[in-house]
Amino acid sequence: MKFKTIEVTVDDRVARLVLNRPERMNAFSDELTLEFQSAITALDGNNEVRVIVISGAGGKAFSAGYDLKERGDAKKQSLAELHARYTEQQMFNLSVWRCSKPVIAMIEGYCLAGALELALCCDIRYCSDDSGIGALEARFGGGMGTLMLPWIIGNRCRELVYTGDILPAVEAQALGLVERVFPKANLLNETMKIAKRMSRVAATCQIGNKRAINRAFETMGLESALRQGLDSAAMLRAIGSPEREKFDELRRTEGLDAALAWRKDLFAPFE
Repeated sequence: MKFKTIEVTVDDRVARLVLNRPERMNAFSDELTLEFQSAITALDGNNEVRVIVISGAGGKAFSAGYDLKERGDAKKQSLAELHARYTEQQMFNLSVWRCSKPVIAMIEGYCLAGALELALCCDIRYCSDDSGIGALEARFGGGMGTLMLPWIIGNRCRELVYTGDILPAVEAQALGLVERVFPKANLLNETMKIAKRMSRVAATCQIGNKRAINRAFETMGLESALRQGLDSAAMLRAIGSPEREKFDELRRTEGLDAALAWRKDLFAPFE
């Protein structure tokens, strides 16, 4: 499979899908989200693949989330337009949840905002000891379009969502955001060893077990809760806030770096 923004390889029953925009910290462009979903569909239908490992190129970030520069000059959108946009993003995130095979997020470096939403939809998360993980939407005056956090770590998600803090790897593991933390140099080898062990389990068993686990969450109301989260995120974006408007104004007039610096200064005295 040939793509522009991702790389896909298959070796001994395990597929590696690499987000390949290192110059943008593997931020999600529209092209990447479409290519990613196409690749997941193809790998799901490939009988030679039993486990999928998702990672980011460059060593600095799994991904920084959605590419702010790509939509930096976008006109103000209506609630209907925003809802459609968030629906597309939720479909992208849930492509790994709905994939019949185990999907591992291998996080090296930063995993922020929309990238955390994608990682949370994967079955398992392993990370390097230099990783930083955070739900930055709050610091942009927004909500999480795919609100999986309560389903992964329960009520402990509140502090993470309310502050927009970036957690170091050990704290993310303590919360249950990631299952294991490995030294950066060992992350790939350790992740692949586990993935290869998984790939030795009968394919029918893995597919059946994943379906049963997913349905347990869905029976508890996951899909309804995610739709409510999507509605809330779209409404928050449409309503706006003084902080979001100031950020967008700076982004338009002085550039993204200036807007990010202004936002950082708001929180700096209390970090």
